[in-house]
Amino acid sequence: MEVSRTRALRGPNMWSRHTAIEAVVSCSGPDLAIADQPGFEARLRALFPGIGPLRPKQSLAHVLEQATLALQAQAGCPVTFSHTHATSEPGTFQVVVEYSEEDVGRMAFKAACELMEAARNGGSFDADATLAQLRELDEDVRLGPSTGSIVDAAVARGVPFRRLTQGSLVQFGWGAKQRRIWAAEVDATSAVSESIAQDKDLCKRLLQSAGVPVPIGSPVDSVDEAWQVALDIGLPVVVKPQDGNQGKGVTVNVVTREHMEVAYKAADEIGHVMVEKFLPGSDYRLLVVGDKLVAAARRDPPHVIGDGSLTVKQLVDKVNADPKRGDGHATSLTKIRFDDIAVARLELQGLTPESVPEKGRRVILRNNANLSTGGTATDVTDDVHPDVAARAVAAAQVVGLHVCGVDVVAESVHQPLEEVNGGIVEVNAAPGLRMHLSPSYGKGRNVGEAIISHLYGHATAKGEDGRIPVVAVTGTNGKTTTSRLIAHLFSTLGLRVGMTNTDGVYVDGRQIDSGDCSGPKSARNVLMHPDVEAAVFETARGGVLREGLGFDRCQVAVVTNLGAGDHLGMNFLNTVEELALVKRVIVQNVAPNGYAVLNAADPVVANMAGVCPGQIIFFAADRHHPLMAQHRSQGKRCVYIDGDQLVAAQGAWRETIPLREIPITRNGAIGFQVENAMASVAAAWGVGIDWDTIRRGVASFANDADNAPGRFNVMDFRGATVIADYGHNGDAMTALVAAVEALPATRRSVVISGAGDRRDEDITIQTQILGKAFDEVILYQDACQRGREDGEVLALLRRGLEGATRTREIEEIQGEFVAIDRALDKLQPGELCLVLVDQVEEALAHLAERVKNG
Repeated sequence: MEVSRTRALRGPNMWSRHTAIEAVVSCSGPDLAIADQPGFEARLRALFPGIGPLRPKQSLAHVLEQATLALQAQAGCPVTFSHTHATSEPGTFQVVVEYSEEDVGRMAFKAACELMEAARNGGSFDADATLAQLRELDEDVRLGPSTGSIVDAAVARGVPFRRLTQGSLVQFGWGAKQRRIWAAEVDATSAVSESIAQDKDLCKRLLQSAGVPVPIGSPVDSVDEAWQVALDIGLPVVVKPQDGNQGKGVTVNVVTREHMEVAYKAADEIGHVMVEKFLPGSDYRLLVVGDKLVAAARRDPPHVIGDGSLTVKQLVDKVNADPKRGDGHATSLTKIRFDDIAVARLELQGLTPESVPEKGRRVILRNNANLSTGGTATDVTDDVHPDVAARAVAAAQVVGLHVCGVDVVAESVHQPLEEVNGGIVEVNAAPGLRMHLSPSYGKGRNVGEAIISHLYGHATAKGEDGRIPVVAVTGTNGKTTTSRLIAHLFSTLGLRVGMTNTDGVYVDGRQIDSGDCSGPKSARNVLMHPDVEAAVFETARGGVLREGLGFDRCQVAVVTNLGAGDHLGMNFLNTVEELALVKRVIVQNVAPNGYAVLNAADPVVANMAGVCPGQIIFFAADRHHPLMAQHRSQGKRCVYIDGDQLVAAQGAWRETIPLREIPITRNGAIGFQVENAMASVAAAWGVGIDWDTIRRGVASFANDADNAPGRFNVMDFRGATVIADYGHNGDAMTALVAAVEALPATRRSVVISGAGDRRDEDITIQTQILGKAFDEVILYQDACQRGREDGEVLALLRRGLEGATRTREIEEIQGEFVAIDRALDKLQPGELCLVLVDQVEEALAHLAERVKNG
């Protein structure tokens, strides 16, 4: 068994909507199936009993799939999907296994390969250690409970999210509607407000000036000064870092000089130290989001209950053995710390770590009640007095925090703080949410939803979902022109548009990246741009295969055509039907209220309607096409040609645009541009652009080298017509021939090369088609060999011209620009030359220079 390629599919893909590891696995020889390997299953189960049921006729690739999924599932990862696909190559499979975290998925796949090897060869495999490593990695890389709860709430609302780092920085929404959080801190919170919250002394003075009750105290620089301040304000006191969080370095109820020394040292390790009056009562955390109190919890310090037989240390170990307690924040409770502060607290109770407390005695290990030190939390949200809630909101607003953890110490929160000698001791930016989500006692609160509602409004009040209109375009030909025209229609509406295609990435008409940018990375970059109000993505086959989509769903998916297909024979895609499985991914991920725009005249494309979660807009030039007629009779949307009019129809409703008002069609003479116009108009209709804007948009879209480089760019050169196009497959050649034949010319020539990564027949078919329509063919060899031997592509192109019915002159040239110059030099007034460019930008620049200079 050999693994030749492993990929991470980070978005919806041809297998599912799940993120997944995809690997190409080859099983050679007679031992393809489990049954062919005596003792294999028994050895496998002995090494990893959790593998699950197997069937004797299953291949080793299927076993690898199951092992990868089972390892993740038993490590606690929420994964359920896996699939093994037998390719057209005997013994070769594509193994696909869902992951929740990419690093964990890759580790699980690698471990599954090691397990398979050990089972085949009688080796060893430590399943327990492997699962422990997977759990540890998963805890390290997955979102913590606070950030995770906000993300879960966003997903429930349909708000898209993207994790920007391995930490807790997350973007919600797209483009101009994006918002960001860092843990439980939102992007609107200023650095000034966060700094104020971190400076405990400054924060307390601001709260006091606003009339919020706070304990008295001051910063100190030494143990002696700390003890003097404690005596001045009156014992007991609290010692804590002036800039701290999560209760680190905080010691409460300090009453002796010895305890002060321990407490000062703990606080000094974190930062500058301050001493303040100890307030009697319980420790409460009040969570304020925006202008509302959304949750409250009473926090109790870490403690153990004596049983009359175990020592304090043994009781702590017993409590920490609870699986609900962990070392980090991934579990609902944290293990109790047993350190110098805990020992000092024991001494105040007349105990040591080796003391055996009597049965029922409550032994306190810390006076501060933070969950991060092993404390517990009890939900008291419904018990908070309105005045206490108002003081908490006021404290958050004085500091300027949009999400704020307000720490209150009081006998209870049932009464105003002044009546119970209580006060606000701290406010916290980016507060931990764990105690509210999963309190030790009481009802959990959906505080993640409260934060999402603060960002995007309440769902019940027609809140935003953070999405901008997204149109995805795919097909064999016409993708780029259609993408550009749809983007132009959005721009005509006044929106700032982000667009990706095979020429680059564009935002509001400005190119910000160049090259083939039709993949998921470019799409994600556009959706991260803060100016973008609508997005149009040319979605190529390669990016979907390599990584999946760069978005979770689109408002409109456009499939222009598939025809005879392109790039066949690559990535185990050998037929148009197999290619359609990749191209239809955008259709499968249309929003429920969205549309798929499908070419009714292409049966493979039209068949994609069955997998669309939304509605369908069919387009075809022939309004009498059976599928179009049926769709129209059902009152559904269609776009077609009626005489010299482009027509959009739904039931009895019709909207028309004369073809003469759509320049790219040249009064309807260029058939493939008519199809591109129909697809673009249907997409604009699907996203709700009004018809006046659509008319103005199609009328003002110029198909020149600036707007649509390499897409039937027509130029005049010394009285001759020169057309530049990027066509590179048989269907494109057929469409171009039809378009060229609609233009007058006394003689026609064509300049062409071929992409070496296509099949032989795909290269040859192009010149077979051109040989019937052009008098002269100039073949060139340049940067497009792509693994072919020198002269191999030219030989295939020349083979296609054997027996050509029209071509009489054939010339071979080394170099694209040399070939272009040769063709232009031979042009006479009234003639036409089609230049099929390979290096689009460079070739067009060269052509433009020649045309300018005559």
